Amino acid sequence: MSNSLFETLQQDVKRLPGLPGVYRFFDEAGHILYVGKARNLKKRVSSYFQRTQLSPRIENMVRKIARYETTVTRTETEALILENNLIKELSPPFNILFRDDKSYPYVMLTGHAFPRLASYRGKVDKRNRYFGPFPNSWAVRNSVQILQKVFRLRTCEDSVFKNRSRPCLLHQIHRCSAPCVGRLSEEQYGQDVMQATRFLEGDHSRVLSELEKEMEAHSEAMEFEMAAVMRDRIADLSSVLQQQSMDTVADGEGDVDIIAVAQMEGMICVNLAMVRGGRHLGDRPYFPKGLRMSSGEQASPAEILETFIQQHYLEDESTEGGASTTNLIPPVFILNHSLQIAAEDSGSSEDKSVESLQSLLSIQAGKKITFLHQPQGQRRHWLAMAEGNAKLALTKRLVETGGQLARARALADVLSLDLENLEQLRIECFDISHTSGEATQASCVVYAKNDMQSSEYRRFNIDGITPGDDYAAMRQVLQRRYANFQELPVDKLPQVILIDGGKGQVEMARQVLTEFGMDISLIVGVAKGEGRKVGLETLIFADERKPLELGIDSAALLLVAQIRDEAHRFAITGMRAKRAKARTVSRLEEIEGIGAKRRQKLLARFGGLRGVAGATVEEIAGVDGISMTLAEQIYRQLH
Repeated sequence: MSNSLFETLQQDVKRLPGLPGVYRFFDEAGHILYVGKARNLKKRVSSYFQRTQLSPRIENMVRKIARYETTVTRTETEALILENNLIKELSPPFNILFRDDKSYPYVMLTGHAFPRLASYRGKVDKRNRYFGPFPNSWAVRNSVQILQKVFRLRTCEDSVFKNRSRPCLLHQIHRCSAPCVGRLSEEQYGQDVMQATRFLEGDHSRVLSELEKEMEAHSEAMEFEMAAVMRDRIADLSSVLQQQSMDTVADGEGDVDIIAVAQMEGMICVNLAMVRGGRHLGDRPYFPKGLRMSSGEQASPAEILETFIQQHYLEDESTEGGASTTNLIPPVFILNHSLQIAAEDSGSSEDKSVESLQSLLSIQAGKKITFLHQPQGQRRHWLAMAEGNAKLALTKRLVETGGQLARARALADVLSLDLENLEQLRIECFDISHTSGEATQASCVVYAKNDMQSSEYRRFNIDGITPGDDYAAMRQVLQRRYANFQELPVDKLPQVILIDGGKGQVEMARQVLTEFGMDISLIVGVAKGEGRKVGLETLIFADERKPLELGIDSAALLLVAQIRDEAHRFAITGMRAKRAKARTVSRLEEIEGIGAKRRQKLLARFGGLRGVAGATVEEIAGVDGISMTLAEQIYRQLH
């Protein structure tokens, strides 16, 4: 910025009103640089042009300012809302930008007579009940498994539930009470649902007390089998609560979000830990998008925390089609820094907007919101753990800067996967291979622990379908692969199911996963591009997400292509071996006079059917038991 321009801007800001509003800085090319809010526009904007000492980050921005625009609002709260919307819409490079991902999973209990238990993402239906949110899908799966084990609620789709004639496998392994075939009444099932609801709401002691009373009542009535069932439920629930080391809080802790910011080597991480119903559900790291600050340009922790809370919790248009952010807002926020210095980089104490942010969150949530940064007791332990996890996430992020880890990180970011670390990423990829319908075989390859796991590869012989029907083949292999997914440990459940194919194959996968009660958001189809060239593929999804064309330079697509190609290689080698074996047997069996012993001798001598076909009549006749006449017959048949 030239001195004349700087002086012009200095004079111009003197004419600004002393009212609340939003300001926007632009460079010479007209590109947005920064969006900010102010209680007093004149004081706030003029503070950037006072030639006083600014932070390196702000000073670097001021040198690029060519012009500014302002919008006056009635209140500072309105300025806060407008700033939040403009930041998300314009993505200014000098603002701290966090990925706007509110797609949290929930535990859902449907509103049926026999409610279904399931994990859920998306738009809320008022007919159902939702518990959460949970920081990641692992926490939801773990909670669903606990509820299945203790309360034995159904997880099957309605189409399956209505058409059962006998109990399924889950009933046999004591994970479902089989209401589909009348093994218990609607009233009895409702009691289990009520206890599961109380457990999710954190009323653990009352649930245990009710179970103990039921056990005693059954025992007094000499219903010893039911008493034993209640005893096992009590033991399972007690075991779960003991294993969850974070479930040591006193009653009334309720819902709390713990937010800790950490900075390391120019990178920033905000770690969000969630406590719902007194249970610590885990945490989730967030990293500013497109912002890696060099030394000396780091924003203050208070500014980072305020920006994260503003962008993450305030309601806006981006929440359409999903659960309202009102469900995300707990009554208590525990922070590792005070927010009272959020305006320190501007040198102005005028714009301490913590009260406005707190008031706006309270209005949106319909309850009083409290910010704590020096908690005591159990909450202090939670905060220390959140800070430690933020530093661990930063360390891992710094390590994951190249090669396979960079590709895995890129894919996790593109698909918005809930992962504490890349070691948790498990991808299973399926491909179908055949020759004009002959020797159809499916492959499943596994990517886990940041590498291909060849010991976990599987091939599936596909039978009982119309030759060449790839859709039916895909349906069969997925049914066989995931028939018993409920019995798998959490670390063996995939976060991504790659399907080598387009919309038809993806639809087959959606149908199978729906039948089994699995999350269809796991499905990612890889549709080939023009000329089947790597880099032109399109990722398609089974849920409502739009297709993605990542481009040839995408690290995420390189990993997808690597896994897809490995599945294709594994499928086609198995198919060729199966085809060769089938063709060898059939073509030699068609020759009169060739039985099992002679066929075995021929194949052993020449190493297979290709070797037999390449031999001369005299060489074939040299095999024990093969006459010259028979050798001539074999030669003619194979040629």
